[in-house]
Amino acid sequence: MKILFLGDVVGRAGRAAVAEVLPKLRQEWRLDFVVVNGENASGGMGLTGDHARALLQAGADCITLGDHAFDQKDMLQFIETEPRVLRPLNYAKDAPGRGQGVFSDARGRKVLVCQALGQVFMKRCFDDPFSAVDAVLRAHPPGGAVQASLVDIHCEATSEKMGMGHFCDGRASVVVGTHTHVPTADAQILPQGTAFQSDAGMCGDYNSVIGMEKTEPMRRFVSGMARGRFQPAMGDVTLSGLYVETDDRTGKATRVAMVRQGGRLEQTGP
Repeated sequence: MKILFLGDVVGRAGRAAVAEVLPKLRQEWRLDFVVVNGENASGGMGLTGDHARALLQAGADCITLGDHAFDQKDMLQFIETEPRVLRPLNYAKDAPGRGQGVFSDARGRKVLVCQALGQVFMKRCFDDPFSAVDAVLRAHPPGGAVQASLVDIHCEATSEKMGMGHFCDGRASVVVGTHTHVPTADAQILPQGTAFQSDAGMCGDYNSVIGMEKTEPMRRFVSGMARGRFQPAMGDVTLSGLYVETDDRTGKATRVAMVRQGGRLEQTGP
């Protein structure tokens, strides 16, 4: 199976780039399944129902969220009606929606997707992500209940993301980090067959401060004072993510490649 994961989509520019480029990538790379992290797609904070629909129409088979899952209030209702949008497993016990889903590709092969929030350096104290992911993976062994599985670990610390990768090695097809908006150069297949990257990066304008127009973040760093809201940068977008090929029989990764398409960064792909 050929799987593409795209990192955090940031603002209108990120959405427009996904809508323009993803259909071409699905065709050119013969992708079977696409997961997109959309938690910053609406004004840089959260995701609206309309923007979720646009990402799905562009070719996403599943959308993951993150700590900004419900910053846009209509997501509280929308997520209950759209099973292809997933909030973190360990967000809150009473949170609407769900943190996992099993989906089918065009050939009927089953793909598990789940997401968890990390605990290290995060502003809120979320439940243990490791036990949450462990329970899901135990119920969906790759090569058994599903042909492939993907874990989106959404957190600040690269160490926690790497810990999750090794924790899931051999039990998930892919573990990929999100949240920091900066792609890491450690795409690899771990010893037991799990594809891993500490952070997929963002689908946004990299002439920015993690996707936001530079003036206000820089003012706050220099002066410690806020004068306005963060606004998503609107320049050329790089789609950043991870490409993985998996073995249907075992669910293990057989190939992994970093993805950077368009914009300012060095171009990479399968």
